[in-house]
Amino acid sequence: MTVAAPPVPTRRTRRLPGWAPYAILAASLAATAGILLALDALSIASFFFVGAIVYAVAITVTSTVVEGRRWANDRLATTLVTFAFLLAVIPLISLLWIVVGDGIKRFGPTFLTTDMVGIFGSMVEGGVAHAIVGTVYVTGIAGIISVPLGIFTAIYLVEYGGGPIKRGITLLVDVMTGIPSIVAGLFAYTAFLVLFGSAYKSALIGGIALAVLMTPYVIRSVEEMLKLVPNELREASYALGVPKWLTIVKVVLRTAVAGITSGIMIATARVIGETAPLLVTVGTIQAMNWNPVDGRIETLPVFVFRQYAQGGEAADRAWAGALTLLLIVMLLNLIGRLVSKFFSPQGGR
Repeated sequence: MTVAAPPVPTRRTRRLPGWAPYAILAASLAATAGILLALDALSIASFFFVGAIVYAVAITVTSTVVEGRRWANDRLATTLVTFAFLLAVIPLISLLWIVVGDGIKRFGPTFLTTDMVGIFGSMVEGGVAHAIVGTVYVTGIAGIISVPLGIFTAIYLVEYGGGPIKRGITLLVDVMTGIPSIVAGLFAYTAFLVLFGSAYKSALIGGIALAVLMTPYVIRSVEEMLKLVPNELREASYALGVPKWLTIVKVVLRTAVAGITSGIMIATARVIGETAPLLVTVGTIQAMNWNPVDGRIETLPVFVFRQYAQGGEAADRAWAGALTLLLIVMLLNLIGRLVSKFFSPQGGR
């Protein structure tokens, strides 16, 4: 019995081995380094930019010759997407590297538990305890105002709203999303100026200013999450005789709780670093102020701004304050993920 010989691979069926893209990448970078050195134009930016172009051309040409045009287009698209991702990640990595590298010099328990009373100019001592308290107050007040307002508004837009009222609210939300932060600060300051005079500053005013900025983001994110809940779940609940309000609470919100929590955390991270409205509304102070409704109060963004403007040792405190603010945002995101995990239907299984 004669055994048929296996088919000879054609150009359309042949594939590059798994190590080929890495070898082509290494050769492309080596060729790029040689060319730039010859032209006396070698730098980190030019090396990676020109190297990416050389690699894209090399992998596409090689794949076209070996695998065919279809696989070559696929590899070209993969290369472009990968380099686009790296291009987006590089600024984030650079930011983290700078903040952590410069902030870790002064960051520590003493820095987190002391304030700036008796500290002037470039003195080595001083900390951000008073600024952490002020940031918690201001952000907490903003969250207390904007989160319920945003969730209820989104529920109305998705579950109840219609006609010109819904279109008007949607238009206002879109307009509020683009409001400059200083305008929100001036709005809150003017509102309390009429009631208490120009000398009144407190965390309450700053919280209201941040709530103006935070609310449209909460509304938009919650609205999109509620729209993703399948209508079949609502209809099944109605078929069992469950009233609409209870369906929203037990079915719709429970299903969308992960996305809602993520949206709230993003909105919080959006406003927690605002500086301009807080300069107008809460001012600055060197000592701790435990009263959120009376007296100036320090916040981390204002602290970083003031210290960096002074230079010297104060600039080191600014970087440490920026690292503290970054860690607070990371902590909020961690809390949001835990809430999503334990309260969403998927996490309950």
